[in-house]
Amino acid sequence: MRLGVIADDFTGATDIASFLVQNGLSTIQFNGIPAGEIATDAQAMVISLKSRSCPAEQAVAQSLAALAWLQQQGCQRFYFKYCSTFDSTAQGNIGPVTDALLKALGETQTVICPALPVNGRTVYQGHLFVGDQLLSESGMRHHPVTPMRESNLLRLMTSQATGKAGLIAAAQVDQGADSVRQAMHQLAEQGVSYVVIDTLHHQHLLTLGAALSDLRLVTGGSGLAIGLARQWARAGADAQAEQAGRPQGGRAVVLSGSCSQMTCRQVSLYRQQAPACEVQVEPCMQNSDDYARQLCDWTEANSQHSLAPLLYATTDAQQLQAIQQRYGAQRSSEAVEQLFAAVTRELKRRGWQRFIVAGGETSGVVAQSLGVTAFHIGPTISPGVPWVRDIHQPLSLALKSGNFGDEDFFRRAQTEFTYD
Repeated sequence: MRLGVIADDFTGATDIASFLVQNGLSTIQFNGIPAGEIATDAQAMVISLKSRSCPAEQAVAQSLAALAWLQQQGCQRFYFKYCSTFDSTAQGNIGPVTDALLKALGETQTVICPALPVNGRTVYQGHLFVGDQLLSESGMRHHPVTPMRESNLLRLMTSQATGKAGLIAAAQVDQGADSVRQAMHQLAEQGVSYVVIDTLHHQHLLTLGAALSDLRLVTGGSGLAIGLARQWARAGADAQAEQAGRPQGGRAVVLSGSCSQMTCRQVSLYRQQAPACEVQVEPCMQNSDDYARQLCDWTEANSQHSLAPLLYATTDAQQLQAIQQRYGAQRSSEAVEQLFAAVTRELKRRGWQRFIVAGGETSGVVAQSLGVTAFHIGPTISPGVPWVRDIHQPLSLALKSGNFGDEDFFRRAQTEFTYD
């Protein structure tokens, strides 16, 4: 089995990679598209792009380049992975990328399945829910880059793609894999390209894995990978792959750039448990290198605590809005990213080897600054968030998407695992 996964951001890639490993597929993840052929016996290969919120034509070009590389490595089936909250806009990028991948593969139909029930993401009657709230009524409606004010996945897809969307309702999924396959065929005869599938619980994911395992292209969040991986797995591969990614020892630091509601709660709790320092926007914009050295000095001075020191730019929605109004949304965001990049490079130079990171954009910046290009997937901290270990350098990372993990995530990432 060679499954090729194209993920539209960094933490989303580690999210799906962890589920593939847990459910039996040996997996290797790459930060960006590698140059040339890679010698590996992994059953699945995951490429993380930064294509969620860039211009649609750029996202399409990156995704097609990733597809071409995966095909060169012998991948036969493909998975376009996006966020379980379907982060997108009316112009893309999920629709345009899906259309481009279908065309490149010579296929006419795929599924739309962002559901991840273990984290409260479910689909009912084609509407995406976050917990017991419609997506459009959840905290995602205030997302600073991709605010989600529509919950109907059929309308979202038809607004940004070129084909027709249809629905397989929960009652039909309850009838089993054969019923889902039959419904897919009927929708294909009606010219439906994008099949939204109701998914309410774990058993639905297993049913979909059995029903969709022959599809050449699927799209969705990480949840669909659970059922699909179980269909394709070799016995024992999960334990071997997880062992390769087990985190190593050395000094640790927690870096938080996400302003999601869950990360706000995680930072609030961790500040009561460990040394914490808030990253200020103004010095980031004035001289990020000098400020980065100051923060690294503070981190070093507070590294003897039983838990790792925390540097955070996390703030609530009201404060975030005030910062964006004062400095500009893009300008302030880029300044903080550059600061985290400088901090990461300096901490690596000083010998830090474990990085626990909150936020998709921040995780991508940290991995790039560390020079991480590929890594093994290790044990899971929370659903969708594993430890990962660089295949070339003595570095271990825990990369958390903003809304993932429980409130005590930062502490548990350090205390619940054995280290090499």
